[in-house]
Amino acid sequence: MIRAVLFDVYGTIAGWSPSRYQLQRMACAAFGLGDSVTPEGILKGYAAADAFMTAENASRPLRLRDKKGRDEFFGEYERLVLKGCGIDVSQDLALRIFNRLSAAPSSLTPFDDVVPTLALLRARGLALGLISNMNMSGADLLRDLGLSSHVDFAVTSLDVRVEKPHPLAFQTALSRAGVEANEAVMVGDQPSSDIEGAVRVGIGPILIDRDGNYPRYDACPRITTLEQLPPLIP
Repeated sequence: MIRAVLFDVYGTIAGWSPSRYQLQRMACAAFGLGDSVTPEGILKGYAAADAFMTAENASRPLRLRDKKGRDEFFGEYERLVLKGCGIDVSQDLALRIFNRLSAAPSSLTPFDDVVPTLALLRARGLALGLISNMNMSGADLLRDLGLSSHVDFAVTSLDVRVEKPHPLAFQTALSRAGVEANEAVMVGDQPSSDIEGAVRVGIGPILIDRDGNYPRYDACPRITTLEQLPPLIP
């Protein structure tokens, strides 16, 4: 019997406002590249860049890198994003575009289907938690997302000093929820950090694929909105 539902944050629970496409187009426009940015290209680029982030965080966590290391990472991350649009730039120029983007006013905002779904799950008596690689405390993350009254806890890489897919991140969430691994499901958008990480500790995974990056994924149940989640929870 499932007693807890755990969620990834970025791409699962929340996204950027303005959208990633709007932010990228604005930043690229300052360098004469705005017209080359397309919604489809941004989706493709972020899929590659986020996979790069997952692999890099697993081997050498971003939060432990010095400024030079972080600049190298974000320069390559942005280069991969832009490559999805067919824009080929140097890592140096990509970093300048990324810094322009980072300076723009933006916020991580829950998707429209989040609060209604959380309410349905909570009404069923399920414990609800977030697991994130964000470098801030779980309490601050919940406050910033405006979800403190909807979610029981959040576990972040700052809290546990490891990044998903490290088992400790998932095990800490299980402990906070007061359940065993076979009593929980994990919902996330990254096959490596979220899905494979959950499987390693015995948690049942569900992939949420909001952008349609994994149309043929069949290693676990796949949904495209959180509205499809409640029927999958026994």
